[in-house]
This record gives sequence, structure tokens and C-alpha cells, in this order.
Amino acid sequence: MRLLCSNDDGILARGLDCLERAARPLGDVWVVAPDREQSATSHSLTLHHPLRPVQLGDRRWQVDGTPTDCVMLAIETLLPARPDFVLSGINHGPNMGEDVLYSGTVAAAMEGLALGVPSIAVSFAGRVLRSDDHLLDDHVETLSRLLRHLTALPKFPADTLLNVNLPNVPAAEVKGVKLTRLGRRVFSDSLQKMKDPWGREIFWIGGGSVAWSGSEDSDFRAVKDGYVSVTPLHLDLTARDRLDDSEQWWQAP
Repeated sequence: MRLLCSNDDGILARGLDCLERAARPLGDVWVVAPDREQSATSHSLTLHHPLRPVQLGDRRWQVDGTPTDCVMLAIETLLPARPDFVLSGINHGPNMGEDVLYSGTVAAAMEGLALGVPSIAVSFAGRVLRSDDHLLDDHVETLSRLLRHLTALPKFPADTLLNVNLPNVPAAEVKGVKLTRLGRRVFSDSLQKMKDPWGREIFWIGGGSVAWSGSEDSDFRAVKDGYVSVTPLHLDLTARDRLDDSEQWWQAP
């Protein structure tokens, strides 16, 4: 089995190293990842300058572009044959609820799906700091077992990527794996008004506080309760329920 690993935290990210180690027992691993952090780049493409892939070693490349660029280049050009799976992560932080709309980690998996390759995104629902690196390393064996199971499914769900979130607990304390739906999250005070060194007004997006909510089968609740969350996602954003009840709100012009 040929596995393509990418991420949005950059080629040197600890999470990518952990993903590689989890994937190696499953087959041949290729790595094509951004040369720097590309968090929150979503599904963006680089259109205004050429991309320069740099080969760092056997089956390992860095790209001066987005996660989407990396997966596109890997599948269309850099790999000798199409991968059997695209694996993206492990992201340094959770990707649940509306996060999937902004996440470069999820976008890399989405690009794999868009190019016809089954894809899995993996995130760690904590922050990867020097003081708790061991927690992420601790999940390598757990993740390897999960990836072996998912990649061996008799029928991997068509037109679907799987979004995996690992709880911020030691692997020995993980209670199991739950199939989930997206929860909801609300950011507060995430727009910071400041002044630059010349006194000009600027704004910085980030920080603030996050409030999570969701039903009992949501990704947020599963991770909070110590479970690995697996959420199936697809590219079709059509609100099908609104098509079914269109007689209540739609009048043809």
C-alpha cells in the first residue's frame, strides 16, 4: 500500500513525524508537506507564483505552498504512482465543528478526495508544547492501529474523507473510538485591535476564548469524554433538508 502524508504545520512539525511513524507499518510512506506552517489556509491554491518542490530525501519533499498545493503536486507529479490513501496531520490542535472550514489539515485530505484518493485527516485535541510532547508520541501506536483498521475497511465510504480527532489524554486513558457528527464552536474576543510601531491601527485575528457545544454524538463531546472521534465529511455542501422543505420558503421568481 502506498500512503501519502502531508500536513499544515510544516515539514518539521512533530505531528507529521508521529503520523509517519504510525503509517510506516501499513506500507510505503511518501511525505510531501509545506516548508512552513500553513495553519488556517483552508483549501487555498497558490496561483500567483510558481511552486518549487525540494527533495529532502527518499520519498520526502517540501513545497513552498499550501497543503492543497502539496497534495496536488504529490498526486499529479511527484509520486511515481497514485497513492492508495492520503493521510493529513497530525495537526497541533483540534479540528472539530466549524474548524474544518478553515483547517489546512482537513483541506489536504479534501484535495486527496477531490482527486479521487481516499483520505483521512488526523488532529490532536491539545497543544503540542515541549512540556507535553509525550502525549502526542504516546498516541502513535493507537493511531497506527486505527489507521490499519480504517484503510482495511471492506468498503471505504465513497466521496467521503474521515476526520479523526485524538483526545488530549494519555493513550492508556482513551476509552475507545466513536463515529461522530460535527459539533459547534463559537469564538469570543478573537479580533484584537492594536497599533503598529508607527501608531497606525491594525487588527490581529486569533486568541480569545472558545465555547463548544454539540449533541451527544458530536465530535466535541466524544473528545471531551476521552474518546477518539471519527467524523465522515464530504465535499457536497448542499443543504438537502432545505431542498426537501422548499415549499415552505421558496417561490420561483
